[in-house]
Amino acid sequence: MRHAILVATGIALAFATPVLGKEARCFTTDDGYYDCNFEMLSSDGSFEVTADGYPAFQLVMESEGVASGYGQYEPGGRFVSLPGTYERSREDGACWDNAETGTQICAW
Repeated sequence: MRHAILVATGIALAFATPVLGKEARCFTTDDGYYDCNFEMLSSDGSFEVTADGYPAFQLVMESEGVASGYGQYEPGGRFVSLPGTYERSREDGACWDNAETGTQICAW
């Protein structure tokens, strides 16, 4: 019985642990290069990048190579829609360009 309780507790803890992204190197037009955390949000390629002291960004895929962008500028704040759309860069597939605002978000 004790073994079954320990196994059940271990399984519960495994599922309770948040899924952490992977360490990455980010670049944004406004903030330059910095170390960040990259997390996939969906199997369609949508992702989020976060780092202490920097805004968090989400790119949500709308179609192949086109995404809507969202930014979170205060820890725990809500994500706000960024103007325009982001398109995957032809020069570097880790980068997304916004022609309307002239900004770029990259994560390697």
